[in-house]
Amino acid sequence: MTNSIPEFADSKCFFIIGSNTTENHPIAAKWVFRGKANGAKLIVVDPRHTQMAELADIAVQHRLGTDVALINGLMHIILKEGWHDKQYVEERTEGFEEMAKKLEDYPPDKVAEITGVPADTLRQMAEMYAKTKPAAIIYCMGITQHTTGVDNVKSLANLAMLTGNVGVLGGGVNPLRGQNNVQGACDMGGLPNVFSGYQPVADEAANEKFSKAWSRDLPKKPGLTIMEMFNAIDDGKIKALYVVGENPMLSDPDIHHVEAALKKLDLLIVQDIFMTPTAKLAHVVLPGTSFAEKDGTFSNTERRVLLVRKAIEPVGNSRADWEIIVDLAARLGYPMEYASPEAVFQEIRHLTPSYAGITYARLAAGGLQWPCPTEDHPGTMFLHKDRFSRGKGAFTAIDYKPPAEVVDQEYPMWLSTGRMFAHYHTGTMTRVSPSLHHEQETGYVEINPHDARDMGIKNGERVKVSSRRGEILVKAKISDKVKRGVVFIPFHFAEAAANVLTNPAFDPTAKIPEYKACAVKVEKLAA
Repeated sequence: MTNSIPEFADSKCFFIIGSNTTENHPIAAKWVFRGKANGAKLIVVDPRHTQMAELADIAVQHRLGTDVALINGLMHIILKEGWHDKQYVEERTEGFEEMAKKLEDYPPDKVAEITGVPADTLRQMAEMYAKTKPAAIIYCMGITQHTTGVDNVKSLANLAMLTGNVGVLGGGVNPLRGQNNVQGACDMGGLPNVFSGYQPVADEAANEKFSKAWSRDLPKKPGLTIMEMFNAIDDGKIKALYVVGENPMLSDPDIHHVEAALKKLDLLIVQDIFMTPTAKLAHVVLPGTSFAEKDGTFSNTERRVLLVRKAIEPVGNSRADWEIIVDLAARLGYPMEYASPEAVFQEIRHLTPSYAGITYARLAAGGLQWPCPTEDHPGTMFLHKDRFSRGKGAFTAIDYKPPAEVVDQEYPMWLSTGRMFAHYHTGTMTRVSPSLHHEQETGYVEINPHDARDMGIKNGERVKVSSRRGEILVKAKISDKVKRGVVFIPFHFAEAAANVLTNPAFDPTAKIPEYKACAVKVEKLAA
């Protein structure tokens, strides 16, 4: 997030897109409610009618995968009406002319045809966002999990910069992370192309620094993403896989392909706290610990580093993840001389400028937000104040592209996937909780009442949903949350796994799969 969650109380307008905020990020939603109570306007854009839409001043359900067209359409109107922040654009940005030229291709009537959002509504949205400052953009995986995910995010950055809403209290472009410490994992280099603090492995100075610190010559070429790993297994280029705290047998698209690839491995190691579907395929299972059984730090969605203290001793034969990794490294001939999580953190500080000023002693008094370059630095509430970290903010001219797979006669309905309030991610933890299991015991497919009536489908009956990759049997849930021609399936449930159906096509830059849009067929089962 460029900004902080408590700043939402001071925001005057929210533009929430691709985020079911109340169900998936209830703490962030509470701060949105505070802002709304303080008079903020609320615009909600999502293919489903979410709970947050009930509170919105304007709520629209655009067609799946049309985010770039919609955002370009809003910016077209803002420019035509002169509602953009001219001084901000001139002083703090570059690339404006090229982007403005591209926006000429997105007049309201054309955008309405692409997105399904009426031209008059587009104008109301554009005026509300542009004229009500500071305005905060909030998004989640409904924006990123597309083959155009990077374009979607850049388009939101364009919109925020055009209206002068970056580098200001209560504004910004604010992605809500999908899991607790995903931000921390990325900060620590849990990506194939960077070291900690997003220092590129291909950068000569960064590579030399880490090679010296770790006493090894490190690769200068970025590694593989998850989707690329499975393709490499197919090609015989990867023989072993070490999976830590991840469950690709439920979370990755085209699960049949994932399973076939995992079974080809000579060695599959899974380190987790439960016997997940992925762990059941493993040759070796290493029992890790939950958050309550270990010390360390988490970095949350607003860049806040938080100290986690062990509440109970590890259960059974489980061990802290860092201890398992240190022992494994030693057996592979690379001793790691860490005595504690704090010792690991000291190395993080030494090698990562944005974490340099953060210490365990300081964290004991409360969280700190990076960048925090020195021990007397207070941390950074919001980014890009006065100037962007790159100098000037870069506008990008972006064209709309449809999803990789579109509906046709054989597969006439759109599928989108996501979460529901009672369960979390692949259900590893929540589905073993009796109270949460009681809230939602199995999967379902949301179907619009008109579509259900046309197919003779009743609420609660099992139906078959199929795509080009597979099929599942799942209960029907008749709901006005989805528009005609669209169905929604939560992905928590192994017995009705949505990701059997989803398309493994991915964004060419970020390599994120297109979970949010593919073509399916829904069929009533024979009596």
